[in-house]
Amino acid sequence: MGFVLDGLDTETYDRHYSDRELLRRIAGYFAPHRREMITVGVMLMLNSAAGSGGPILISRAIDVLLERPSVGAMLLLSAGVLLLGIFGWGTNYVRQLFSARVVGDVVLKLRKDVFDATVRHDLSFYDEHPSGKIVSRVTSDTQDFSEVANLTMNLISQVLLVLLLSVWLLNINVWLTLALLAMTPVAVTIALSFRRVARTVTQRARRVTAKINAQIQESISGIVVAKSFRQEHAIYADFAATNRQSYQVGLRRGLTLNTIFPIMGFSSGLGVALLIYAGGMANRSGAVSPGNWYLFMQAVGFYWWPLINIASFWSQFQDGLSAAERAFALIDAEPRVVQVAAEPVERLTGHILFRHLAFAYNADEVVLPDFSLEIQPRETVAFVGHTGAGKSSLARLIARFYEFQDGELLVDGQDVRRLDLQQYRRQIGLVPQEPLLFSGSTRDNIRYGRPEATDEQVQEAAMHIGQGDWLASLADGLDTDVGERGADLSMGQRQLVALARVLLKDPAIFILDEATASVDPFTEAQIQEGLEAVMRDRTAIVIAHRLSTVKNADRIVVIKEGRIIEEGTHEALMAQGGHYAELYNTYFRHQEIGYRPPSATIEERPTLSARDQGA
Repeated sequence: MGFVLDGLDTETYDRHYSDRELLRRIAGYFAPHRREMITVGVMLMLNSAAGSGGPILISRAIDVLLERPSVGAMLLLSAGVLLLGIFGWGTNYVRQLFSARVVGDVVLKLRKDVFDATVRHDLSFYDEHPSGKIVSRVTSDTQDFSEVANLTMNLISQVLLVLLLSVWLLNINVWLTLALLAMTPVAVTIALSFRRVARTVTQRARRVTAKINAQIQESISGIVVAKSFRQEHAIYADFAATNRQSYQVGLRRGLTLNTIFPIMGFSSGLGVALLIYAGGMANRSGAVSPGNWYLFMQAVGFYWWPLINIASFWSQFQDGLSAAERAFALIDAEPRVVQVAAEPVERLTGHILFRHLAFAYNADEVVLPDFSLEIQPRETVAFVGHTGAGKSSLARLIARFYEFQDGELLVDGQDVRRLDLQQYRRQIGLVPQEPLLFSGSTRDNIRYGRPEATDEQVQEAAMHIGQGDWLASLADGLDTDVGERGADLSMGQRQLVALARVLLKDPAIFILDEATASVDPFTEAQIQEGLEAVMRDRTAIVIAHRLSTVKNADRIVVIKEGRIIEEGTHEALMAQGGHYAELYNTYFRHQEIGYRPPSATIEERPTLSARDQGA
């Protein structure tokens, strides 16, 4: 059992909703479609009437034919059953048509809400939760919810059929009808007894599906690393273990949910035997005619099939509730980055002030214990320090990707927590360590931050980077397809596209977490020219890894364990002979001869989380 449930814990943002709360929220999605739902309800009633009319008509015909058999009566019976069948088919078609539209619209709205909540979560959310599991909630869970909505429509039709038939049977024989109705509590009790266990096994099945999705996505994303280290067998072994776990969980789920059918079948057998005996005795005494006895025996099927379907539906209904619960949990997950207001943001000058700011990714990972720094408008500040010093964290706090725990961060004298976040981020330009490009053309990627830009404006921005010489290396110029995540371009070309993208956006504050990849000297020169173009007349925050960028900064801030230990120009800090001079002599100086020592790491944090990728 431990193996089966290993790694299937709930996510930290998961929560338990009562059935009433879930149904209330689900009903809220159906509320805008009241007119269509009324049409569906009417069609359900008419279809149920047609379904119950057939057995009633046949039972009456049996009694008539026993008394006065005739060809005309048989033809009339056949025509009546045929017309009822045609009418039932027509009403069912209309019901299915409207149901499909309503369910489709509801799933469309639910999936939009889930995805909207997903993209609005801050980066700490993606640090903690694998993207594959999030994808599973956006796709699989919303789809399963739609299937349950269709099952609900079918169940309502069968329940209406039972109600209409019950009214007719009460007019025939009260005692036999009560005997038939007495079976209902038994079947309902059996079905409801599986309620809790059905929800539990279904949740586990969904978690293992999400786990598989996450593992597959991670394996495919890291396939280059796996192949370079010849670890294909290792990732396959991990997948095989998870797949085996999925099999075990699915087997337990199937056995648990399917146990109810033999129990219901046994109960229905007892009910049928009881009614055969009671109906036969009633017919023998003349209390019930042969046709009515036939109707009662038909009614047993009409009763037990809906009740068995209720049992089947309950497990599938719990499946749908589980899917809805997981989707709503993702929607309701509390953000860590919280804006206390949404004040409009005019064009920023770029004045930034850290005042006794404290920041930690979690309780065990304090990065900035007490940080204070003032950055003047249009000043270029380079942060240097060893890995884990807190350099990239400062840049990401300015971009408002993470929430700090104490102190203040003021931009142009305004608390960053009070600004309209969307307007504020429009004035932030970020180039991460490994620039991410989206599938499409180079032109589309440059235009990404400013969709309304014309082709001429895109061309102009590209020409400002390295005087546009880099475009000649692209097969189709700006129309060159970059491939998935920019895989068809070199790292240097991706950096140049990212710089052009920021330049077109025209931000007030530019943040550069310089890329780690080695590039040829010509591309290096183009990147440097691009940096100069982007940083001109802007406040620039640079996580420095290149000697040229460090030396040209207006101010260099040296950070160690989240605290400022030195600051000044390159010449002044070299003259001090302190920590910066040590870093320069052991790392930056070697760039002049094209050498980087193995200890010269550059990532802010070692793991490949969202914050390390610059998001």
